[in-house]
Amino acid sequence: MTKIENKRPSPIAGQWYPGNVKQLADEVDNYMDSAKLPEIKGEVVAVMAPHAGYLYSGSVAGYAFATLRGLSPDIVFVLSPMHYPYYEKLMTTSHDAYTTPLGDIPVDHKIIQELNGYLKEEIGITLKEISEDEEHSLEIELPFLQRALKKPFSLIPIMLRDQSEHTSYGLAHSILKTIKESNLIVDKSILLVASTDLSHFFPHKTAIKLDSELLQRVERFDPVGVIRIEDEGKGYACGRGALAAVMWIAKDLGADKATVLKHATSGDTSGEYERVVGYGAAVITRSN
Repeated sequence: MTKIENKRPSPIAGQWYPGNVKQLADEVDNYMDSAKLPEIKGEVVAVMAPHAGYLYSGSVAGYAFATLRGLSPDIVFVLSPMHYPYYEKLMTTSHDAYTTPLGDIPVDHKIIQELNGYLKEEIGITLKEISEDEEHSLEIELPFLQRALKKPFSLIPIMLRDQSEHTSYGLAHSILKTIKESNLIVDKSILLVASTDLSHFFPHKTAIKLDSELLQRVERFDPVGVIRIEDEGKGYACGRGALAAVMWIAKDLGADKATVLKHATSGDTSGEYERVVGYGAAVITRSN
């Protein structure tokens, strides 16, 4: 096995989630063990998970990732927002691997290069490679994937600074072209992860109302509704572009059902209900 030298250093291990290997593994496993899942029918194509520190959203994320236990995808696309003020609309890492206390996850730059070609054709931009970024919303999902999946996997990390419908749909269409034209759907097993939190800093009761509307649109399998909800003032998701893109991709790959598994707010953990952040977990499946 080739040794990976160019690893992305984690800026959040030991802060947003435990930095100790055993503590991290035990905590992630406990979140998944504690999830009370409904019967999941069909093949899991994608999940939606929150991205706050595990203290706040880990129990909700556990619901999403518990649906992945026993799966063994070769490639995992993780789409998340970019919270930091980069000028580029879409980003990926320049590193050859993400590292967490649970080990290294290699990044497949060959697939990223192919994706860039389709992105250039579709919307005239490519994924900007960045190094040593501080973004938490993508990394926070990785320890869950490392514990839930049966075998090591390759990662396609994509961070959206631009959450517009134009960019989200163009990204989704480009990923689909990459999957189909490169025969990934034939030669490789694919999994999609959308990283997003929901409403931010509303009173708890308001957050429940706003988040309910967003989650209803997820269950209706309505990516257009998800991407437009903020402009309508009816709901919020900081990763709405990432979520809508994953929904478009999953639908084109044959997925036909989205199931919301869990909702909570930061107030459920902190006891502070005046200004909360909403968290949701969902799974997208394809009928057998």
